[in-house]
Amino acid sequence: MTPRSTSGRAAAADRLARADRSRTFPPLPTRSGARGLFAESWWGSAWLDALETTALDSARLARGRTYARDGHVDTINVTPGRIVATVRGSRPRPYSAEIRLRTLTDQEWDGLLDAIAADPDRLTALLAKTLPPALADSEVRLLPGPGDLVPRCSCPDHGRPCKHAAALCFQVARLLDADPFVLLLMRGRGERELLDALSLRNTALTARETREAREVRHHAPTDGRTAAYRRGTGAGHGEEPPAARSAHGSPTATGDAPGEQPAAAEVSSRGIPARAALADRPRPPLPPPLPVPPQPGRPPALPDGDGLPFDPATLEFLAADAAARAHACLSAATPGPGGGRTALHSPFPDLPAWEDAIRLTATAHPTAGLTATTRALYRDLAEASGRTPTDVARAVAAWRQGGPEGLALLDTPWNPPAGDFDRARSALLAADLPSLRPRHNHLTDPDRGIQLRYGHDLRWYPYESEPGADDWWPAGPADPDPVGALSTLVAR
Repeated sequence: MTPRSTSGRAAAADRLARADRSRTFPPLPTRSGARGLFAESWWGSAWLDALETTALDSARLARGRTYARDGHVDTINVTPGRIVATVRGSRPRPYSAEIRLRTLTDQEWDGLLDAIAADPDRLTALLAKTLPPALADSEVRLLPGPGDLVPRCSCPDHGRPCKHAAALCFQVARLLDADPFVLLLMRGRGERELLDALSLRNTALTARETREAREVRHHAPTDGRTAAYRRGTGAGHGEEPPAARSAHGSPTATGDAPGEQPAAAEVSSRGIPARAALADRPRPPLPPPLPVPPQPGRPPALPDGDGLPFDPATLEFLAADAAARAHACLSAATPGPGGGRTALHSPFPDLPAWEDAIRLTATAHPTAGLTATTRALYRDLAEASGRTPTDVARAVAAWRQGGPEGLALLDTPWNPPAGDFDRARSALLAADLPSLRPRHNHLTDPDRGIQLRYGHDLRWYPYESEPGADDWWPAGPADPDPVGALSTLVAR
C-alpha cells in the first residue's frame, strides 16, 4: 500500500466523519395546535421543559410557538453543540437564530456507550427511533436541564430567548420526536459514528467472553470431562452415537472418545456461501417519478451578516437559477419505459462567461426595470467584465428579447438569404408600413428611429433609437412575421 493511497483513505474517512457530524433538515410543514403537538414524545417534552425553565418572558415563548406553528423557521442545521436556522420575522431579511448545548466529554461518551452496549434493548430502542428512559436517566445526562440551552439571535431583541430562538427550539422538539439520534448529535457524536463504536464494543465483548470460556474449559478437570463434553444418550452402552461415525462406520478424526459428542458451545453454525448471499434476487419495481411542478421553487431568503465570505443576495440568486435550470431539464425530459424519464440534451448549452453572466442578470428579475438593485447589479457586472453599465443594460434587454440569438444580433450582423429578405420588404410595403433600407440583416428607417433585425432563428427583432442617432436598443419581443414586429414598433 502506497502512502498516497493511505492518505486518500484517511481523507475520505475524514470527509465521512465531518458529514456524519452535520445534519440539515428542510423547513418543517406548518402545524396547528399548542405545546402538546410540538412535543409528542417524552424526550421532546423534556427538551421544551428546559426551554421554558430558561425563558424569562412567557410572552416571547408564545410568539415563538406561533412562529414555529406558522412555518417561519427555514432550514435547520444541527452540528455538535450548535443548532442554527434562519427565522423569518416582520422584516424582509430573516434573522439567524442559534441554540448552543454543551457536548459530552470523551469520558462521558465512553460511559454512555458502555451503558448502551451492556443492554441490547437500549440499542434496539435507539434504532427504532425511541430514547429509552433508562439511558436518559443514566449517569451521563443526555437531555438538557435548566440553563443548558443557550439561545442567540441576530435580531435586535435581547430577550432570553427571543421569539426567533424560541421558534427554533419548538421546531427542534419535532426533530427529536422523529429521531433521538439528533439529540446525540447535539451532544457531539453522529449516528454512523455511534453505531461503529458500538459495533467495536460488541466485537470486543464477544471476543472476551469467548476467551474466558476457553480458559474455563482449559482448566476444567479431565477425568469426567464434564466441562467440555457430555455423554450421548441416544446410543447403547459403549456404542458411538451416529453423529460421531464417519462414512466408513469408524469414529471421526476429531479425537472424540466413543459415546461422547462436543458440547453445544463448540458446535459452530454453518453459514452460506458468499456467492449465494450476494446473488441477485427479485426486487419490486421502483415507484413512478413524481410529476414535475408547474414552476421551479424559490430558495429561502438568507439573513445579512458581517464578515461573510460571500454575498447572501448572490447566493440566493445562484440557488434560484439552479432550481430554474433543473426544472427546465426535467420538463424537457420525455417519459420513458417503466414510467421513468429519458434524458435529452440540456436546454442550457455551455455559454461563454460574458453570455452566461448576461443570462443570469436577465433572469434574476425578468420583469424589473432599472431599480436601485438592478443598477447596482449592472455596475458590478460592468466592473468585472471591463464594459460600461450601458453595455450591460443593452445586452440584458437583448437577452430578454431573444435569448442567445437576441444577444448575438446585438453586435454581430450577418447576410441572410435574399429570398426571405425580399419577401419581408414586399410584405411591409403591402401593409402600408414605413419603407426600410436594407443593410446586412437590418431593415432601418433612421429618420423615424426604427429598425428590424433578422435572426438565424427566422424571427424579426424590433429595435428603436432616437431619430437621427445611432444608438439602437431592443424594443419588444421577436416575431416571425415582419409586419407584426414592425406594427408593434410603430405603435410605440
